[in-house]
Amino acid sequence: MRRSLRDQRPAVDQTAFESELAYLVGDVTVGARSSLWPFVCLRGDRGATVVGEETNVQEFSMLHGASIGDGVTIGHNVVVDYATVESHSLVGMSSTVQADAVVESDCLVAAGSLVTQGQTVPEGHLAYGAPAETRPLTDDQRAEISRVHELYVEHAQQYRDEGHFE
Repeated sequence: MRRSLRDQRPAVDQTAFESELAYLVGDVTVGARSSLWPFVCLRGDRGATVVGEETNVQEFSMLHGASIGDGVTIGHNVVVDYATVESHSLVGMSSTVQADAVVESDCLVAAGSLVTQGQTVPEGHLAYGAPAETRPLTDDQRAEISRVHELYVEHAQQYRDEGHFE
C-alpha cells in the first residue's frame, strides 16, 4: 500500500517488485529492479527513505528516514532508522542500524547485530554482535553477499513475471 503524506508520494520504479502487503508512506523512492517483500514498512514521514537499484528489503523490515544503496540485501526483520547502508552490503536478519550510523560499501552486518548510533562500519568489514564490533570480511563472506544479491534480483523478476493475485 502506498500512502501520501504532506504532498509527498512514494515513487517506485516500474521494474521493481512491490508486494501488495508492503507499506510505503511519504517521501519514499525505490530504484530499478529492487524488491519489497511482504510486511515491509518504508517510512518517509520525517525525512526521505531511499532504496537504490537491485536492492531487496525482506519480510518484516522497517526503513525510516534511511538511505540504502544499490545492490543491498536487507534481511528479514531488520530496522534501519535514520541511517545509511551503502552499496553492495548485506544487513542480516534481526539486525538494527541506529540513527546516524553508516554501513559503508561491501559490508556484512551479521544476523542479530546492533550498529549503534553514530557508528561507522568501514568498507569491506563484517559487523557482529551487540554492540557491533568489526573485522575485515573473508573472501567467502564477500562471495555470499554477491550470491544473495543475485538470488533476490532473479527472485523478484520471477515474482514480477509470474505472480498473480488469487
